[in-house]
Amino acid sequence: MILKTLFAVAILLSDATMCFGELRQLTDGPKNHLLTNINVWSHDSQWIYYDVRSDASGSQFDGDRIERVHVATGLVEVLYRSRHGAHVGVVTVCPHSDKIVFIHGPEVPTEDWNYAAHHRRGVVVSPTNSAPQSVSNLDARDLIAPFTPGALRGGSHVHVFSHDGLCASFTYEDHVLATQHGADSQRNQRNVGVSMASGQVLVPKAHPRNHDGEFFSVLVTRTTDEPELGSDQINRAYEDAWIGEQGYMKSDGQRQFRALAFIGDCVSNAGRPLPELFVVDLPDNLTIPGDGPLCGTPLTRPLPPRGTLQRRLTFTGQRKYPGLAGVRHWPRSSPDGSQIAFLMRDDTGVSQLWLISPLGGEPRQLTHGSQPIASAFSFRSDGRGVACVIGDAVCEVDTHSGAVTKLTSSLTSLRPEACVYSPDGSQVAFLRSLPVEGSPFNHIFVAKTRIE
Repeated sequence: MILKTLFAVAILLSDATMCFGELRQLTDGPKNHLLTNINVWSHDSQWIYYDVRSDASGSQFDGDRIERVHVATGLVEVLYRSRHGAHVGVVTVCPHSDKIVFIHGPEVPTEDWNYAAHHRRGVVVSPTNSAPQSVSNLDARDLIAPFTPGALRGGSHVHVFSHDGLCASFTYEDHVLATQHGADSQRNQRNVGVSMASGQVLVPKAHPRNHDGEFFSVLVTRTTDEPELGSDQINRAYEDAWIGEQGYMKSDGQRQFRALAFIGDCVSNAGRPLPELFVVDLPDNLTIPGDGPLCGTPLTRPLPPRGTLQRRLTFTGQRKYPGLAGVRHWPRSSPDGSQIAFLMRDDTGVSQLWLISPLGGEPRQLTHGSQPIASAFSFRSDGRGVACVIGDAVCEVDTHSGAVTKLTSSLTSLRPEACVYSPDGSQVAFLRSLPVEGSPFNHIFVAKTRIE
């Protein structure tokens, strides 16, 4: 544990008497700090979790530890340190405990098994004040047919716990199909999966990279090698998000307790990629096969469980600027599950926040500014605000009126990766890239919310 200096910066507009809320820098020093796009706060809003990859965007997966900083005191704790040449990053926190999950790269990497989208896994750590720490694999892996139901055949990425902590969503790529080159083989494509706490999954150790997992893992989206032009078929599913703290209310008055929003790449009538918003409803039991094996075959992708329903929500092909667009973002659901926020350009070409019901219908444009939304975003715990970067300021958007309130004055070098509310709704965590010893490094800041 290292005690860091925590200092506050009072921001006063030079040409006005209004003072913005308190802005504080939580980290310092010549190293990067990377926030994931959601669930970076502890459930009690006291800690912020991050990793230390070396570049500003985190594209170099070379971090060797997971850390957290105490918001009130600046105390830094190292929660996990990788070994044997492995790297770690993209940490998120369980909504009701200090349990964390993050991407773990291969130990003892080799030429044929180094870090790649299909060579990573989720690792769960429960921080304790005593050793040994509780460390386990979220997802099992089985690379040799016949594959094990509940185990993956590739790599998982950006793991996010559901509100009850019993499931974790992730994106996935398949090692088996990535190494196949036959004409009869389906393609490796990014998909969305879910790991569910329904019992440990044990796999044969027939491959040196096989391993057991604590959760039962399946794919829940369905992709197609060659989507029909203008259809609802997709060749990529990604940027997933849980809908509601307890799902959402269906049109028949019944509650859908588990569902994910995600972006799926359709193909337009002109043959171009068309990113659209989708929903997949999940059954209560993810262990029952649907119309094919959960674990796939040597030539085919794993298939979703029985009872999953994949639906397209947006149909933007006829818009002036088709498709979801803007800075890289993840759709986000309001806490009650009644609306999903996403980014799409307006008729002037500016990327704005839009809202749509998980039941579908016409989306509602929430922001109408001349400057685009410039970061990933999150909902406040009461559903009244969305936090994001607009222009050179961290802002809060009123979800009823669309009014934009600046939480900071103009700031340089705001990062687009994360703008995340604390669970109690009182603060927003974000990143700035600041020069330290002549080089830029990401540092974590927090600002107080202002919408009453």
